Amino acid sequence: MSGNDAARESQRPSPELLRLGFVAFSWFASWGIGSVVISWIGTKQLHLSGRPFSWVQMSPQLPPLLLLLLGGAIADRVDPRRLLQSVHWAALAPVAVFAAMLDNGGTVFDTAPGYGASEEVAARAVNEAGLRDRVFWATKLNVAGRGSSADPARARAQVETSLSRLGRDRVDLIQVHNVADMATQFPILEEFKQAGRVRYIGTTTTFKPQYETLLTLMREEPFDFIGIDYAVDNLSAEEQVFRLAQEKGIGVLVYLPFGRTRLWDRVEGHAVPEWAAELGATTWAQFFLKFAASHPAVTAVTPATSKPHHMVDNMTAAKGRLPDQAERKRMIDFIAALPA
Repeated sequence: MSGNDAARESQRPSPELLRLGFVAFSWFASWGIGSVVISWIGTKQLHLSGRPFSWVQMSPQLPPLLLLLLGGAIADRVDPRRLLQSVHWAALAPVAVFAAMLDNGGTVFDTAPGYGASEEVAARAVNEAGLRDRVFWATKLNVAGRGSSADPARARAQVETSLSRLGRDRVDLIQVHNVADMATQFPILEEFKQAGRVRYIGTTTTFKPQYETLLTLMREEPFDFIGIDYAVDNLSAEEQVFRLAQEKGIGVLVYLPFGRTRLWDRVEGHAVPEWAAELGATTWAQFFLKFAASHPAVTAVTPATSKPHHMVDNMTAAKGRLPDQAERKRMIDFIAALPA
């Protein structure tokens, strides 16, 4: 081989680089099919809108899925193998989670700019899948550092970013996260509500030392909603917060119905009691969620998940009946009897 031939040979892309390029191509091709081509056909050629357009936009998921699987299979032959496959599956997961929620009767989705990429990824998923207008979208506002004040300009910019991500003229609910600098941030939410750009406003906390602050604010401010931690082994919110919410007509979103991982650790190795089947609860997730949803002050329960099969399990808790007062006590007593 001559020197020139050797030089040309060295300039040729390696097989690994070609495979990686094909993975990238499969990604963009799948996105184009699902988000651009189908949208153009549905709106410009078929003149669809509303639910018919949503079904059309959802229908071509099989070609992107096949391309992503093919790209993942190729990625498995190069380094880093598992990373690229995980990226492909992660791209599909948000749409699948929303589809599972909506198909099983759910509507409320709670997020926040402070939850990493959650708000951005979820907004992209509902927009690309044509599901945006079927979701009650709850997000949050907080630009105040711990113990510091919020900059009003940054606060308004964060709200604008949330609205822009969702692509709607009005978002359903925005709450000040963890009662942070309410003197600055809540009036900004009131401005957006008065302008018709936010439907409901309020605040949240999942920290018991902040309950007294929350109660004071609930008495003084025109909250539509609050968000608070509540679970079968965490009943503190019942004592005053839930009672005041009922008196004031404030909606309640329950957070941490599984106690993050606390309840899962507690029931590990234990079967769901047979009598829970009378409520339609056959899994621990359904047991925990039925309890949280059964309090008369609770508007909705928002367990966190990124897995479609967990979403289906969670939504099954909405089927069948909810426990009455005697059954709620039985549930509390059963969990309390387990080793902490």
